[in-house]
Amino acid sequence: MRKNRAPKAVEPPPPEDQTPGERFHITEHKSGGLGQLPATAICGNDITSSCLYVSALSVVYAGKWAPVALLIVSAVLYLYRAIYAEVVGALPLNGGAYNALLNTTSKFRASLAACLTILSYMATAVISANEAVHYARAFWPGIPITVTTIALLAVFTILVIMGLTESSRVAVAIFLFNMTTLGLLLVVGAWCFVRSGPATLLANIEGPVPHGLALSLFFGFSVAMLGISGFESSANYVEEQAEGIFPKTLRNMWVAITVLNPGMALLALALVPIATVGTHQEVLLAHLGQAAGGRWLGSLVSVNAVLVLSGAVLTSFVGVNGLVYRMTLDRCLPQFLLKRNRRRTTHRIIITFFLLTVSVLLITGGELKALAGVYTISFLSVMALFGVGNLLLKVKRSGLPRPVRSSWIGTLVAIAAVLAGLIGNAVMNPPYLRVFLEYLVPTVLLVSVVLWRISLLQLLLFVVRRVTAHIAHRMGRVAQNIRAKVDELNSQQIVYFTRGDNVANLNQAMLYVRLNEPTKRVKVVLVAKDDDEIPPRLEPDLAFLNQVYPEIEIEFVVIKGVFSPELIRELSHKWRIPVNLMFIGSPGTHFMYGLAELGGVRLII
Repeated sequence: MRKNRAPKAVEPPPPEDQTPGERFHITEHKSGGLGQLPATAICGNDITSSCLYVSALSVVYAGKWAPVALLIVSAVLYLYRAIYAEVVGALPLNGGAYNALLNTTSKFRASLAACLTILSYMATAVISANEAVHYARAFWPGIPITVTTIALLAVFTILVIMGLTESSRVAVAIFLFNMTTLGLLLVVGAWCFVRSGPATLLANIEGPVPHGLALSLFFGFSVAMLGISGFESSANYVEEQAEGIFPKTLRNMWVAITVLNPGMALLALALVPIATVGTHQEVLLAHLGQAAGGRWLGSLVSVNAVLVLSGAVLTSFVGVNGLVYRMTLDRCLPQFLLKRNRRRTTHRIIITFFLLTVSVLLITGGELKALAGVYTISFLSVMALFGVGNLLLKVKRSGLPRPVRSSWIGTLVAIAAVLAGLIGNAVMNPPYLRVFLEYLVPTVLLVSVVLWRISLLQLLLFVVRRVTAHIAHRMGRVAQNIRAKVDELNSQQIVYFTRGDNVANLNQAMLYVRLNEPTKRVKVVLVAKDDDEIPPRLEPDLAFLNQVYPEIEIEFVVIKGVFSPELIRELSHKWRIPVNLMFIGSPGTHFMYGLAELGGVRLII
């Protein structure tokens, strides 16, 4: 082993309640994980719950063209199957759109996508829990809405803290009951249509279109885009899924909404007059069940609505837990969130999310229109940003191996379709934009403070020093504490594994670290079997970069051996550097390891 700079900074001791492994979270290559059914159920409850409201909305806005609008949405989702499969196949880590942008652009831009995703999950959890309680009032008329909604959120908080295995069992039970109930509704409704004849369907088809053909399809498509909420959730817990399961969850969700959403809209056109759909908009499927099979089927659909909406709450908790944990590992959020309990779950993240959802419920007073504004724009923005992440992956990480590649045209069409849906919802509901910004701005400010904490601390240090010129005896200790905090943050070392890159690539790596990571220490590591594999220009190039970046301490280390996941974990333990603060360039197609096997190593070139 050889070094060209030897000074060692003092490593900060780990907190008393954390071991170094817990603090840095050195990710092992996963074995096992969620199978196809539980992995599909967790996100499937969210996406299939959409037919409880999206079918009615599409009929209201598109009239007889509602099934066509819903089929167009299904076509867009088909394009997104390839988009998600490509990105997650190349970068199989939790985080969704955040993970895609983190590995292709700056941390701040990735954090914006994460903020939108968190807002979407918050709104989804509150709306789903609140709607579930409204459906439950059909059986227990006296239950208080707000208190019961908080209680339902608390139940799922406890369930997720208990662990993903327990959560998935509940999700599977809800998912199977939901599929059975909706399938039964379609079969009984079809039989009712055969018995009663096509009179209602023909009358609806011959009726006028609400806004003209083009606008009706556009508005119907825009509101129908809400029917694919939940599709993005699977990418936020992909690390908990077994090998090869993620693409199957995408396929299963696509099949479900392709059959259910247009099918329910068609059933509504066949059984009830369009003019009455708006009257029963919030409980349309229960109304269809009663019209097709009688009171027993309407009650069964209502019970199912309570359960599947509760399942959507579970999806929000599971999805946000995976996303926030990844963000915290990347130092975008306070590190105290990483603490694990005896069940190895990150209870602080889950409890914080519960408190946020309760605060949103109390602040809005359960006003669903305000929450819908946050939910609609956040969700569609996340879908668009994920498509942008796919484009950046194609351009900046073209050599990164991936099992699936989406076409350029398909990706562009999918992004354009989501943006069209976003514009359509904004045109139909202008107040949504204002409500959305009221929630987005504080969220972005919080993340910005954490990301730029060193600059803010340095600014605060400057102010404190000016004040201490007048009251030094009172403020001196404050300045010392802040200086120590800045030094502690800057002492975290970053590792860059080089294959003997030229000086241009090494300079790119230094630029990325300087712009995105709060550190002044970079360890450049070359793994070689013998001295003959060490490029003669590498050490002089690093010495040159030491002069170019005087504020960064560059340490050159040669490791005798073979680059592998085991070596990464060994060095992480030895140097007390988390794996997610170790960087590599994009591997080629002949690289023998998948990115997931490397345990979270990030790509910066």
